[in-house]
Amino acid sequence: MRFETPLEYLESRTYEEISVGDTSSLMRTLRPEDVKLFALMSGDMNPALANAEFQRSGLFQDFIAHGMWTASLLSTTLGTQFPGPGTVLIESTLHFARPISIGDTVTVTITVRQKFDHNHHIILDCACHNQDQLLVVSGSAEVLAPVEKIRAKRGAMPEITISDKYARLQALVQRAAGLEPIDMAVVHPCDRESLKGALLAAEAGLIRPILVGPEQKICSVAEENGFDLGQHRIVSVRHSHEAAAMAVTLVRSGDAEALMKGSLHTDELMAEVISRSAGLRTERRISHVFLMDVPTYPRPIMITDAAINIAPTLPEKVDIIQNAIDLAHVIGTPEPKVAILSAVETVSPKIQSTLDAAALCKMADRGQIKGGLLDGPLAFDNAVSMVAAKTKGINSAVAGRADILVVPDLESGNMIAKQLEYLANALSSGIVLGARVPIVLTSRADTAETRIASCVIAALIAHDARQRQTAV
Repeated sequence: MRFETPLEYLESRTYEEISVGDTSSLMRTLRPEDVKLFALMSGDMNPALANAEFQRSGLFQDFIAHGMWTASLLSTTLGTQFPGPGTVLIESTLHFARPISIGDTVTVTITVRQKFDHNHHIILDCACHNQDQLLVVSGSAEVLAPVEKIRAKRGAMPEITISDKYARLQALVQRAAGLEPIDMAVVHPCDRESLKGALLAAEAGLIRPILVGPEQKICSVAEENGFDLGQHRIVSVRHSHEAAAMAVTLVRSGDAEALMKGSLHTDELMAEVISRSAGLRTERRISHVFLMDVPTYPRPIMITDAAINIAPTLPEKVDIIQNAIDLAHVIGTPEPKVAILSAVETVSPKIQSTLDAAALCKMADRGQIKGGLLDGPLAFDNAVSMVAAKTKGINSAVAGRADILVVPDLESGNMIAKQLEYLANALSSGIVLGARVPIVLTSRADTAETRIASCVIAALIAHDARQRQTAV
């Protein structure tokens, strides 16, 4: 007889109810997060399982599960399904015939082989097969079966999100794999994180850094932290203001095709960038975009503008949006969904941001903003949550699916970005757009990882600019 327990209940089969030949089965599909979670819970960080480079040179040529993950499915079957609650595992013997890879579906089948009336022990044969009906694990288990019926409602399991910022950073770096490093002027890298970020980006093959700042100070930071400056070029200047001016000069002369802010204030760098006589202005309004990879959101999301334009006007918002759409195209989103944020999702003459949102959407309809799908005003919740959008009766192709969040002003945008970074463990990158070259602009408190992520975006933009120039 085959036993299946209703999903909403856990119900045991007593020793007396069980007969030789009775069987039960459980099916599970192996996901990447299962491997990571099992490694975290067990502490088994076997590189043959966890490191992709090791795997490619190892015996099994795919990402495989820990053998004991499969064994845990046997325990799950015994404890929750057959015999069920109250079962005590006494002994088990398992043979692992072949590996289980990501995406494999495993069916665990247990069959009663023998019963012992004197102690209520049962011996079961165990077999695990993959989706191709190939045996992956076989063996047997001896259990103490429950003597009294236990039936309980199955408790709800908590949702678990594995936030692996390092893995997300590596995935982002892979976007620039195969591209030639770009020459980047790093402005005043005179603290640990800004210098480390530049050197790690160089090590990852993203940039060739030109370190612009007081040479003695840069070398001192490197020595204090054990950094190897190697053959990296240093352009020595007296102070941070002079470093900003020199970095802009390097771009204008063609010696650099991107900038990175180091340990100086944003205003000090941007004053040189926007100088009308010797800066890096174009016909487009300069704006900033945070590109964030949030563990609880299904796609990368941009926030603009949270660093440059304090209270942008309607015409300035047009350029801010167009800059972000152009960046979305560069990173592989052909028609980004643009949510124009406000406190409410209805147009109100009392709230200027709702009026701007309505005007921007109409401007997009008339071709004044190109390449994206706009909707607004939208509150933050219905911009990123389908459930919130449906609850409020919003019928929109953007609501709940936003790729770009356009904030009303710098204050609100900066708060959203910092909250996602510090409370939601988002991987953040910051880039200034609308100038002649991309400018990596991060907070002085940001980590080296944030700077590396930003260098990836700068490299992609620079290479896109190269291709467009070649096409012309």
